[in-house]
Amino acid sequence: MKPSSVVHSDLDILGGAPVFVGTRVPLRALIDYLQGGHSLDEFLGDFPTVSREVAVAALEQEEVWAAEVEHRIADVESGSVQVIPIAEALARVRAALK
Repeated sequence: MKPSSVVHSDLDILGGAPVFVGTRVPLRALIDYLQGGHSLDEFLGDFPTVSREVAVAALEQEEVWAAEVEHRIADVESGSVQVIPIAEALARVRAALK
């Protein structure tokens, strides 16, 4: 399942919070349920507009995203990646566009 077919963000829906496609159910609700010790079945029972397939795909994508974030943090901490302030990065982009 493609990421865009599972979760999306739209400023007109819950202020841009990531929600399951075709619903107003935030991804955060699923994460909160599981972190709170509830089962996936309980979540699906309380949010019937989210299918099991979509919920599982979202969790798999969340796991990949979390691993990528951890990898990037490790790169920064090891010094193999240079971190620059956002203002400086924007200035470089603007200069390159001129």
